[in-house]
Amino acid sequence: MAAATDRVKQILSWYSSENVGVKTNLARLMNHGALAGTGKFVILPVDQGFEHGPARSFAPNPPAYDPDYHFQLAIDSGCNAYAAPLGFLEASADKFAGQIPTILKLNNSDSLAKIEQPCSAVTASVKDAVRLGCVAIGYTIYPGSGQRNIMYEDLRDLIREAKDVGLPTILWAYPRGSGLSKDGELATDVIAYSAHISCELGAHIVKVKPPKDFIEQSEAKKAFEKASIPTKTMADRVRHVVQSCFNGKRVVIFSGGETKSTEDLLDDVRGIAAGGGFGSIMGRNAFQRHRTESLKLLGDVMDIFRKAG
Repeated sequence: MAAATDRVKQILSWYSSENVGVKTNLARLMNHGALAGTGKFVILPVDQGFEHGPARSFAPNPPAYDPDYHFQLAIDSGCNAYAAPLGFLEASADKFAGQIPTILKLNNSDSLAKIEQPCSAVTASVKDAVRLGCVAIGYTIYPGSGQRNIMYEDLRDLIREAKDVGLPTILWAYPRGSGLSKDGELATDVIAYSAHISCELGAHIVKVKPPKDFIEQSEAKKAFEKASIPTKTMADRVRHVVQSCFNGKRVVIFSGGETKSTEDLLDDVRGIAAGGGFGSIMGRNAFQRHRTESLKLLGDVMDIFRKAG
C-alpha cells in the first residue's frame, strides 16, 4: 500500500475513535486504484442481480452474468473497490484474491414481493467478510420504512462486530416506504436526512442516490426557505448532503442511479464533484454497457473526480 497522502491522513483523522484495523482498511480503500491518494472513490457495486433479477441486470451485457466479469472490470478500470453479496464474492474471490479491495454486502432484498414497508434480510455475516478477505462490510437501510428500526438495530450489532475485527461499514441509505412519495425518495431534504441518520448510526462511508430539486417534508421546506439553502443545481444539492454528514467529516458517495445516457450520467457526476461529493458507486450504468464502453465511462468518471481536487 502506498504512503498516505495528506488528504488521506486528513480523512482518517475524522475517525479518531476507531481502532487501527478500521483505519487501515479505510486507508486501503483510499490508496487503491486510479484515484489512490486523492480521497476520492469510484466503487463498482453488483448487488443488482439479487435486488432486481438476472435478466433486468445482466441481459443488456450477457458476459455480466459471470461473477468473474465484475471482478475483472473493477480491477481493469482502476476502481477503489468492488462490492457484492455473498454468492458473487464467493464465486470469484479466490481467483482474484489480493487484486482489489472487496466489500461484502451483508443484507439484501428481492423485488418479487411488493410490500409497503420494505426490510432487507441479513444474508451474510461479518465472519464471512473476514473469511473472504474483505476490507469493509456493506449494509442497506430504508429510512421511511415502517421496518426501519429493525434494520437500525441489526446494523448496530453488525457495526460493533465489524469494528472488533477491524472492518469499517459502508451504508447504502435508500429512503422508501409508504410514508414517502415517489418523488420524496429522491428529495433533497430526505436524502440529506437519510445520510445524516447513516452517520449517526456509525457508518464510515455513506452511499446515497443523487438528490433531485424537490423538498418532501413541509417542516423541512420551512427550514430550507428560512436558511436560504439552494437546491437548484446538482452541486447545490450535493453540497447540502455533504454538509449534513457532520459538516463533510464523513465520506459520502453517490450512486449512478437508473440506467441513463452517458452524457446525462457524466453531467450528474460533474455536479456531484462540484458539490464536494467524495465519489461515485456505479453499478448498472457501468456493467450494462459493453466492456470497452464501460472502461471508458469509469475512466471518465475518475478523471472528473481527480480534476475536482
